[in-house]
Amino acid sequence: MTHGRASDLPEQAHRLGAVHHVAVVVEDLDRALRFYRDVLGLELELVEEIPTDRVRIAFLPVGSTKVELVSPTDDTTGVARFLAAKGEGFHHVCFEVPDLAAALTRLGIEGVELIDSAPRRGAEGPVAFLHPRSCHGVLVELIEEPGGPAWRSLGFGTTDPE
Repeated sequence: MTHGRASDLPEQAHRLGAVHHVAVVVEDLDRALRFYRDVLGLELELVEEIPTDRVRIAFLPVGSTKVELVSPTDDTTGVARFLAAKGEGFHHVCFEVPDLAAALTRLGIEGVELIDSAPRRGAEGPVAFLHPRSCHGVLVELIEEPGGPAWRSLGFGTTDPE
């Protein structure tokens, strides 16, 4: 479905939901886990290697959101370049949206520079990134709420993967 104007899209297409997670790039995931889990007392929900992104990640729930630790598995990725240039620290914020494809369409019409023009598989559901140039210097990730339209098309099924 092609839309010519942002006003042609449903109102919900641009509504951001909760903050799903805040991501921190780390050099050594195991060392970072010793701090976030063992010192700060956060519970570890998931550790996963994502070969397509060449990163190893961990999710640690805190309150109604999560901290995602991201560590590159080779030195050729955007995450590795970020780490080399800026060191460890804040990487991106992720917001939930009800319909990721519709949100991307609307944001594109509004002139937002999209890193991903269509939903792709993420560790916890369909995701897409918005370029920091359009977001006042912040890398923004969008994740589709569980059961949204992209879940089935990307092979997630219709329920939360947890």
